[in-house]
Amino acid sequence: MFRKILISEDIDSISFGLVSVLQKNYPSDIRTTKYCDDALLKIKAALLENNPYELLITDLSFKADHRDTKISSGEELIEAARKEQPDLKIIVYSIDDKPYRVKNLFDNYKINAFVAKGRESSVEIIEALDVVHDTETTYISPQLSHIARDVAILEIDDDDVVLLRHLSNGLTQTEISILLKQERKSSSSMSSIEKRINKLKIYFKANNTIHLISVVKDLGII
Repeated sequence: MFRKILISEDIDSISFGLVSVLQKNYPSDIRTTKYCDDALLKIKAALLENNPYELLITDLSFKADHRDTKISSGEELIEAARKEQPDLKIIVYSIDDKPYRVKNLFDNYKINAFVAKGRESSVEIIEALDVVHDTETTYISPQLSHIARDVAILEIDDDDVVLLRHLSNGLTQTEISILLKQERKSSSSMSSIEKRINKLKIYFKANNTIHLISVVKDLGII
């Protein structure tokens, strides 16, 4: 079992709950932190002491406060932690279970497990630890298992998500084109935007743009 675990969570009640559940099941050295910056410092210090953490459990969203931080999200922490310790096992423990975001975490951030906060999360976090420690397979909360099989989610990319968000905010194609040009996006022309919208309508079997936005919101993509 994991000998040394780091929990990065800014809500005390959730952090204490996680520690309690883990301590009941495993004789591990469990440390906690409320800030992503502190989590990365702990990981670096442990490596220097030749006593590295074996598992990081982190939320995705961290509420800003009076303290200035360099790392403000779970994704940024995961990316930084992987650079310092590539073999570190990582479990995301979050309420943000939008399919596209979860899929992105596995594909691009190479997390080992995703546990959705909820009624069964105390059971699922133990299941996730067992799977991640004992096998090379990944773990995802059972209610989210459809994500890996959803072809539509596999077909879209970050630029598609940005476009969908702009459309959901009521922007016209002309307004979106101006914004994308300001952001120096390669697909900022009116023709590129129109082609992307038509592609997305086909993928999601949407009759029109309003229907498209409704479908992707139901899927949790935006």
